[in-house]
Amino acid sequence: MSEEIIVQYGAPTLAGIKTGNLFTCPFADRGQTMKEFRRLNRELGPKGLRVLPMRYSDKRVLVYLFRPERLEKDLSAAGAAELLERAGYRHENATQCVAELIRRLNSLGGEFPHEIGLFLSYPPEDVRGFIEHREAGCKLVGTWRVYGDEDSARETFDRYRRCTESYCRQWSTGVPLIRLAVAV
Repeated sequence: MSEEIIVQYGAPTLAGIKTGNLFTCPFADRGQTMKEFRRLNRELGPKGLRVLPMRYSDKRVLVYLFRPERLEKDLSAAGAAELLERAGYRHENATQCVAELIRRLNSLGGEFPHEIGLFLSYPPEDVRGFIEHREAGCKLVGTWRVYGDEDSARETFDRYRRCTESYCRQWSTGVPLIRLAVAV
């Protein structure tokens, strides 16, 4: 698995300004890919990060880079917990929610369960807006579809963009992944 892809698509999570990122990576051998996940988790775990394969498909793996402690807090927030409960999650802890998300990702084929935004730092009001209205009533499209606070979302989108640009620049000058990962 390319560390460059992790930096390119996971910079805000590596920097500690986002709970999680989801992206795909190519792979040739599933066994070797699992070894790579174990290596990454040994290196990034002390920084408060975890990397999980969520779904394998035709030589691509859907990867979830996230901060478990922050995810626990995000999913326990009132709006998020309510959405998860309505979606049928037994919200006892974030680990169980991630396991249920993996199950759903693998049972829905190519579809994504709409509550996935809660695992990616999307505001619960925007996740609810997408679930209830799809594109109708959407005020802004960026990292996610915004149905609530446009100004806050614009600021967040800009922070993510600046972070990604900075991390990609640093990566290109030779700064290793482990140094880019911030402990929070």
